[in-house]
Amino acid sequence: MAQPIILKYVRLAVSLAALTFAIAALSGCGSETSEVRPDPAYPTLPIGSPAPDFSLPGADAKTHALGEYASAKVLAVVFDCNHCPQAHLYEARIRKLYSDYRDKGVALIAVNPDNPANLHYADLAYSAMNDSPAEMQDRAVDTHIEYPFLYDGEAQALTGKLGAAAIPQVFIFDQSRKLRYEGRIDDSERPDRVKSQDARNAIEALLADKPVSVATTPVSGCAIIRNGKRTPDPDLAKANAEPVTVTMTTPDLLKKLRANGTGKLLLVNFWATWCGPCVAEFPELQNTFRMYRNRGLGMVTVSEDVPEAKATVVDFLQKNHASTVNYLFASDDTSAVQDSFDTNMSGAVPFTLLLAPNGEVLYQEQGEISMAKMRRAILGHLADDRDHPGQQAYWAQSVQ
Repeated sequence: MAQPIILKYVRLAVSLAALTFAIAALSGCGSETSEVRPDPAYPTLPIGSPAPDFSLPGADAKTHALGEYASAKVLAVVFDCNHCPQAHLYEARIRKLYSDYRDKGVALIAVNPDNPANLHYADLAYSAMNDSPAEMQDRAVDTHIEYPFLYDGEAQALTGKLGAAAIPQVFIFDQSRKLRYEGRIDDSERPDRVKSQDARNAIEALLADKPVSVATTPVSGCAIIRNGKRTPDPDLAKANAEPVTVTMTTPDLLKKLRANGTGKLLLVNFWATWCGPCVAEFPELQNTFRMYRNRGLGMVTVSEDVPEAKATVVDFLQKNHASTVNYLFASDDTSAVQDSFDTNMSGAVPFTLLLAPNGEVLYQEQGEISMAKMRRAILGHLADDRDHPGQQAYWAQSVQ
């Protein structure tokens, strides 16, 4: 009887382990104390194994392969991406690893394993960009990335061969391209709390032709979502199911809107169905609202169409599942209606403002929106939460 009981508990333990991984994989970006375990289907490459070959497109519009780094004494492969809040806080440290060691025979490459199609709105709640190759290029330019930044989200081939589980995570190979270190970059996403420079220690040992004393360390951060494990986005389903309504404006309503008073950040977009740029950017404005609304962002759209166009406005809003607060001018005297919101407002649309809870204008843009710039402004004014400290400071610095 003892053997069946033991087998029962072994099966239970295996099931619990699988459940733990599944929860981690679906939870997106955890806190710095949340360890991310490897996917059992993609075990971590064992220490001493040869580096797998790869050929991946980079943010520099070039294709990069393993043989390109044959002359390097050490090769560091860092898993990074655009959306992960932990990756944001390690951005400067990755850059410093590159600059400190590039003239000492160390090649460093960053690999983005995330397919943007796998991400939910909740995964993008701390990011101004998704993980598409085009937005990788934008980030490389915006943040002056000098090292190769490669996209593996299409097939996740290199990601699977290495068994990468989290972002950030680093794999360090010696001159013969045998794996000598795998794990975290250091032991805290907060620089002032770092006690163990694990990746740096491994590089120093290999440059000195010494064995790496600590070859593996646990990783935390954003769990890599495998292409075959994509799940429906509950926030998308929620947004698509929410009612779409339109309220006719009054001067008092617009004065109240200008003062905000909602207790949260408020994004206000003046637009019209006859305005080409307004119509083109409207879906991404709705995406912006869905990305950040659970963090304290409200949004109001104000159509400058004439009242008689209400049916057309409603149809457009419904097609875009605009569950924002939506207003329509109740008068065709556009200038008078605008003046009740702000006498300094130009008559042209689109016109977009980000208002603080007290009504202070934190950001505004006349004409077509620079979406990433606007999102950085929003992120720079959203308060940190317990699991992701440092995000507000990171984004506030990025818009200066």
